Amino acid sequence: MKFIVCCVSVLLMMFLFEDCSKSSDATQQQPVVPSNFNLITYSVDGIVTPTNIYNYSVTPIIKFQFSTVINRQTVGSNVLLNDAVSGNVISCTVSYQNADSVIVLQPSSSLINLNKYTASVATSLKSAAGGSLNSGTSITFFTKIDSTNKFSTITDSALLDLVQKQTFKYFWDFGHPVCGMSLERNNGDNNVVTSGGSGFGIMAMIVATNRGFITRSAAVTRLNTITNFLTTKCQRWHGAFSHWINGNTGATVAFGNNNGADIVETSYLLQGLLCARQYFNSSTDANEKVLRDSINSIWNTVDWNWFTQNGSQKSIYWQYNPSFTATSDIWSIAVSGWNEALITYVMAASSTTHAITKQVYDIGWANNGAMKNGTGYYGYNLPLGPSYGGPMFFSHYSFLGINPNGLVDAYADYSVQTKNHTYINYNYCKANPKNYYGYSASCWGLTASDISGGYTASSPTNDVSVIAPTAAISSMPYTPTESMAALKFFYYTLGDKIWGTYGFADAFSLQSLWYAGSYLAIDQGPIIIMIENYRSGLLWNLFTSCPEVKNGMRNLGFTAPYL
Repeated sequence: MKFIVCCVSVLLMMFLFEDCSKSSDATQQQPVVPSNFNLITYSVDGIVTPTNIYNYSVTPIIKFQFSTVINRQTVGSNVLLNDAVSGNVISCTVSYQNADSVIVLQPSSSLINLNKYTASVATSLKSAAGGSLNSGTSITFFTKIDSTNKFSTITDSALLDLVQKQTFKYFWDFGHPVCGMSLERNNGDNNVVTSGGSGFGIMAMIVATNRGFITRSAAVTRLNTITNFLTTKCQRWHGAFSHWINGNTGATVAFGNNNGADIVETSYLLQGLLCARQYFNSSTDANEKVLRDSINSIWNTVDWNWFTQNGSQKSIYWQYNPSFTATSDIWSIAVSGWNEALITYVMAASSTTHAITKQVYDIGWANNGAMKNGTGYYGYNLPLGPSYGGPMFFSHYSFLGINPNGLVDAYADYSVQTKNHTYINYNYCKANPKNYYGYSASCWGLTASDISGGYTASSPTNDVSVIAPTAAISSMPYTPTESMAALKFFYYTLGDKIWGTYGFADAFSLQSLWYAGSYLAIDQGPIIIMIENYRSGLLWNLFTSCPEVKNGMRNLGFTAPYL
């Protein structure tokens, strides 16, 4: 009996042992799921989790720190550096730190200065244990500006010569083959010319003639082509021209809702023509006499008073739109200061045939003094205009011909107005309250220009990170030191980005690495003209030598040494 019990016990123990062994084997055969892991932190050039993405070296060291050891075999396709502009993958050397939990990425060769790059880690990166990355990341950063000169250093005078000459090529090369007037822009409709931009171009031709860039006879031939077109082909309303014109036919090209006359653009055109009349003053050259006669015919035909709604209003109205029926649509935008249209009131008061009264100037333009400002910005008092002065073209377009130095009326000292407006614009960019990359004492200037995907009137109150070279350079008569510093920065430092066949590109943004592919007549012209006014006062002297202008400005209450 004892024997039987013993045998049963042995068999039971053997069964239990075998069952336990099977259970243990089953447990050992279950696969172990590796834990996922995390990116702990990253750095560029030693700056951990950088919030400022600008101004990094062209040989950056990029580090990614993970919560575990990384499988090196999975790094090559999952940890990348890309050129964010071209999309190309940048060849890099890869090294490891902290027992392979830190990946170090460094370009095999120097990156491009002032370019955008993206370093990324994909979730398909694996740990040494086979775990997956919980979340990938992408780091965008910009390399620093290359401060080396892109062109050989020349004297300041030679640099001003170069900028004027190269910028003038815009007006010479983009003069319409039929009418000779200036295209609105280099990248637009080649049959659309601009009346105001052509006025700037005419003044630029005077500079080019005086500087020897073109011959006097070549300039007169081009100008006679323009004036012949204006007098024989162009559609006009009481002597005034449209903003845009078909360069083949002279027909009006609609500018937004404006399908008729634009008296402000007409004033820019006449400003240039009167300067040409004064400059091409030969008593023996028959072609110059024809030119002067044509200019006088155009000038005397403009009925400036009609643009006060035929005398019924105490303000000049900007646009006449004949295809509309309502008076508010036919006459649009009362020209009220402070803005770019002081020249319009000066021209209207200077007419010997259809002049406005001083009352129209005081009520319409000065708004009975309401255009005054008087606030200080960055330590500079602004006599007139909107907060911070508005875009810089307010102090450019009218003053291509009107000399603000010593010019005073009941509302302002215009030397103070133009200079302080410029210093406010300069100091705003220097202070850079929006922290835009690239703004500095050498990179400044906000005015109307192309922007990425459009056009805007940039100013301290409408700052979209776009600098327009014309803003600083055309301010040279007001801020010669600051403007020359900007010109040198644009040419020597950024010249490989923005200097081209026709001078400086219209605008750029270092914040977004955008560079305009355009040149605009209304931006290129002031560069040439205002550099010349800084150097010699040529256009100021010509325009203010007109006896009609002297009389008109005196009638509006202006005083100046030249009146």
